[in-house]
Amino acid sequence: MKSLIENRFGLLALVLVALGALYGVAYASRPAPVVHTPPKPVRALMESLTTVCPSPGGSRVSVVTPPGAQGQGSATVGEITETPAPDEGAPPQDAPGKDAPKKGAKKGAGDKAEKPPAALEQPGVLWQQDMKAGTAPLAVAGTGSMAAGLEAAQTARADAGSQRGLASTRCVEPGADAWFVGPGPAAAAMTLYLTNADSAPANVEVMIYAGEGPVLSDRGSGMVLQPGEHRTVKLSDLAPSPLVMAVEVSTSGGRVAAAIKAVLGKAEGVDWLPVAAPPSTQVVVPGIPGMAGLRELYVTAPGEQDTVVQVKAVLKDGSYALKNKETVDVLAGSTSTFDLSTGIGGQPAALVLTSDVPIIAGMKITGTGLSQDVAFTAGASPIDLGSVVADNRVTRKQESRLVLSAPFAAATLKVQLVPKRGAVPEPVEVKVPAARTKEVKLAAPPGGESGFSVVIQPQPGSGPVYGGRVLVEDTPSGQLITDQPLAPATIWALVPPTADSPSAVLP
Repeated sequence: MKSLIENRFGLLALVLVALGALYGVAYASRPAPVVHTPPKPVRALMESLTTVCPSPGGSRVSVVTPPGAQGQGSATVGEITETPAPDEGAPPQDAPGKDAPKKGAKKGAGDKAEKPPAALEQPGVLWQQDMKAGTAPLAVAGTGSMAAGLEAAQTARADAGSQRGLASTRCVEPGADAWFVGPGPAAAAMTLYLTNADSAPANVEVMIYAGEGPVLSDRGSGMVLQPGEHRTVKLSDLAPSPLVMAVEVSTSGGRVAAAIKAVLGKAEGVDWLPVAAPPSTQVVVPGIPGMAGLRELYVTAPGEQDTVVQVKAVLKDGSYALKNKETVDVLAGSTSTFDLSTGIGGQPAALVLTSDVPIIAGMKITGTGLSQDVAFTAGASPIDLGSVVADNRVTRKQESRLVLSAPFAAATLKVQLVPKRGAVPEPVEVKVPAARTKEVKLAAPPGGESGFSVVIQPQPGSGPVYGGRVLVEDTPSGQLITDQPLAPATIWALVPPTADSPSAVLP
């Protein structure tokens, strides 16, 4: 009996030893683990693009596609007209009913003859036209080679009255969400322009974040824009009391092109608010020109947490926190404003804002003189894929400047000017050291005396670049100024990579 038990334990020990040996061999000879690398998006040339100029009446509209595009393509510039809803009860057109207009009757607004759209067919040629007052929003649409980098802008200029100043805006692509930050209706006449350039209805909601917190308004929700419909909304009807605010325009269905114009009053300036970068824990506000005047920072924390925002200025001689303004406090759901004139006034700059919760940021730039004008910049994305500015001017009184910042690493860029007439000159190389801002005054190329466009392309190995184009005009009563943050060019689209998969053919 004893020997039987000993043999059983001995057999068990041998089995355990054998299993351990097998496990050791399997562990030592196992294949290396496969590291799963998610596929990176790939670049594809833009083949179709539509942008909307929100209120071009009385403005000069500039449209350009950068030179170098290959293949066929075309672009058009035309007024957006509302698509009439079918009326099932209406009599056929060849059998007028009793309500048909009589001979000689005045045509209604919807009966005016439509002006055929302008056609553009050649990349590298700047198209410009002064628009008559009352012109409806314009759709700038490109296909094929004319879509890659298609850019448009509208710029208005007035010498006197409540609209005195330079007021320009980049024509924007329709989208499902857009942010703006700037003065509130208690400080300026703020008008929201909404345009539905698509063929489907858009359900629009407007949310306002004032200095006192979120503002909820029934008038700002549930707006439906039919295809081709455009509408203006006075923001004082939604929230009359804010001195500062951020505005979110979103859609629960469809897309809309949104723009906001700020009129501060006679001798106080006018301009459009640029679209701000979406909420993020790090925001770069670029394009602050090196000229005297007030600099007012706006910061919004749209979430449910208060935050302390760290502020760092990127100047021509370095990057550092501003003395006594290293941090700013912002309450949850509200917009705060801070005077940075003594910190960055007179210097070309960008601001890097860092927070532990997502924020929105922008800045008001005030010119000098007895009669003031204002410009606005806002948080922007880096121009990794390049950038295009359609409207630039250099005359005896007007000048155009690029304010370029490389807040994190050095950058090298190629700057190419596209004149309204004549050959496109060779690009010029511009270097921006790390943690520096460089201001470049543009000289009109041959054939560009009446206007020219700028194409900016970061070179391989460059760090993230942010910037803005500033247009300034000196007048006896004071400076006129407008600013346009550089937006990533629409030359390329980042698309998910494709691969063979059974799911492509399986139900």
